[in-house]
Amino acid sequence: MANLPGHVLACLHTGKLAFLAILVSGGIVLQILACALFKNWWPMLTVIMYVLLPMPLLFFAGSDTSSLFTESANSWVDATKFLTGASAVGSIAIPAILKHAGVICWGALAMELSSFFIFVVAIMCYLQMNSEDDYTMF
Repeated sequence: MANLPGHVLACLHTGKLAFLAILVSGGIVLQILACALFKNWWPMLTVIMYVLLPMPLLFFAGSDTSSLFTESANSWVDATKFLTGASAVGSIAIPAILKHAGVICWGALAMELSSFFIFVVAIMCYLQMNSEDDYTMF
């Protein structure tokens, strides 16, 4: 891709950014539809976990996301992995518990879990995009 002109590279990177925006917007729409279509706003509890999910990454890992995919001896990176994993499990567990308790129906559960997986795909695409050397915002 280094042989392409600058305006073509800028267009490709803008398309990647637009794709991420569409993914995140789709996840938010599914989250809201899971509540609005079934007239039950309890599934919005997972939004708390979506807010808490990136916090360990922001506080402990900083901008070095490559350390999250390797084994490290750093205890802060291990704490980050643990807290992020606990938040991710909570994002799946809250709708499952609400369904088990009979608070939400199967449709709301399916929409909640689809929203979660769309957010995961968006995060993975962002991490892949962020690791590319030729990608710069400005």
